[in-house]
Amino acid sequence: MSGLVQYVVVRGDLSKTLGWPMGAIIAQACHACTAVIHLFYNDSNTQAYLADLDSMHKVVLEASDEAGLHTLCSKLKEDDIHHKLWIEQPENIPTCLVIRLFMRIKGRSRHFKADG
Repeated sequence: MSGLVQYVVVRGDLSKTLGWPMGAIIAQACHACTAVIHLFYNDSNTQAYLADLDSMHKVVLEASDEAGLHTLCSKLKEDDIHHKLWIEQPENIPTCLVIRLFMRIKGRSRHFKADG
């Protein structure tokens, strides 16, 4: 694989404070990952990632709460970094954010320092 990574950021308070079951949280991440693949399907990085299914790589990080997820979303928008904020319906609850496939970020990106 060419070093492509899918960054997934999930709200930690869903389990710690709100009591969501692990399966429901994992489903949120799965929905968001699938949505990003769909949205950026024709991107060359997406195609390269899908070409080697057995070598897919994800980095899963935590946002402490909804505010942390929104802060990250705002920073990504400011820097024109494509992503998908997954909002669970019909409850309208932001649960997860996935960044379009990129080469692995050396160290930690400044986007993840504020809430990591």
